[in-house]
Amino acid sequence: MVDLEQLKGGFLNTEFASRDLQIETDNLVTAATASGEGRAEFVDPTHADFQATPAYLCSISSGRHLPIDFPSLGGIPMDGGKAVERFAPVRAEVPLTVKAHLHDIYDKKGRSGRMIFIVVRTELFDDDNTHLANIDSRLVVREKPDT
Repeated sequence: MVDLEQLKGGFLNTEFASRDLQIETDNLVTAATASGEGRAEFVDPTHADFQATPAYLCSISSGRHLPIDFPSLGGIPMDGGKAVERFAPVRAEVPLTVKAHLHDIYDKKGRSGRMIFIVVRTELFDDDNTHLANIDSRLVVREKPDT
């Protein structure tokens, strides 16, 4: 059985990946249009408030999903969903820094046994170090039952 307190002590809130990124205008327009978005601030690059949609932000990652030394939990991993918290618009053609850390690790008991949830928080900053957004990705691992 995985010791969650040990995992938390060794991995929570420690940055494990970062990279620089610049989003192209055409990519924002294509993604917004393909998803059916119609609001001008998401599909019209000439709009004064042109920016990335929250759905587009979900596609941004640090490049790594977990720290390189994170132990294998065994079991069956699944995508547990994503959430975006925006603090300021994310603009096209602006240099960005993407940083990732483990934000939370917790478990729940389900009908099929224990499930471990790992929340990876990806943070976006502009070149003035303004915190633009958080993207939380949840990984769910269903523990293998003892046999």
